[in-house]
Amino acid sequence: MSSFLESRELRKKYKEVQEYVKIGTIFLTRYEKARIVGARALQISFGAPILVEKPMNVIDPIKIAQLELKSQILPLTIRRELPDGEYMDIPINRLILKKD
Repeated sequence: MSSFLESRELRKKYKEVQEYVKIGTIFLTRYEKARIVGARALQISFGAPILVEKPMNVIDPIKIAQLELKSQILPLTIRRELPDGEYMDIPINRLILKKD
């Protein structure tokens, strides 16, 4: 029964995201994910504050950036462009992150 409720919630979330995102897919692509994790890891390595409570044994900036992305608290946006010059800025917390 709970799987039915979970799938119902997922469909509701997919519908909300589809109404918001007009350019591209409703999911965060692997290229966008790599770009975000890389940029955030660079910020962390230069001393930016960490936005999640990190485990004691994690010191790798890439792992920390991945944790931040999974928690969906990063204040970053993705710009998706069409060939005709039209674009849309989408906050990454509005996109759906696929499970790895």
